[in-house]
Amino acid sequence: MLTIWGRLNSHNVKKVAWLAVELGLEFERIDTGGQFGMDAAYLAKNPNALIPTIEDGEVTLWESNAILRYLAARHGGERWWPSNPAQRATADRWMDWQFAYADAQRDAFLHNVRKPAAERRPDLIAASIDACAKHLAVMERYLDKKPWLSGDAFGIGDIPMGVYVNTWFALPIERPSFPVVEAWFERIRTRPGFAEQVAIPLS
Repeated sequence: MLTIWGRLNSHNVKKVAWLAVELGLEFERIDTGGQFGMDAAYLAKNPNALIPTIEDGEVTLWESNAILRYLAARHGGERWWPSNPAQRATADRWMDWQFAYADAQRDAFLHNVRKPAAERRPDLIAASIDACAKHLAVMERYLDKKPWLSGDAFGIGDIPMGVYVNTWFALPIERPSFPVVEAWFERIRTRPGFAEQVAIPLS
């Protein structure tokens, strides 16, 4: 059985748990990191002291997007891990692109969710919203031509941004409208496991 270490209020843990549901995998998730801490046994698996980490049989792996690729390749077959390199790369680029978006959204998230009210910086929140909007404008143009970031079908390229766009819409902020991204997100919300593994209260 697949084991996932990590607390579910982590964007990166949400990605992995969501894909596990999509693939129909039996898994156990063990709360790790943040208020749950990390013991020596965990740090032996992941010396970076980050989450998530998985064990799948004899395989131990960290780095969330690498885990997504591994699970898709090992358990997803052609549907999730196409043999055509161009098809795989279509999804792959959005997984890497997500890291830049995560940097853009960080201050809007931290200053609305994780920091005490007295420490929140409206200027940093505003700059973060502006940076997110510039990234989402790129998504808007792409999704106006293709239904999914992964191409013609939902795939692992949609999962990382699905998690982050969920946060974008959940934050208590004024945000510009991106109707094509919003329509994509409405389809994302119907995916197996999304409500349980991703659309939980921000914390």
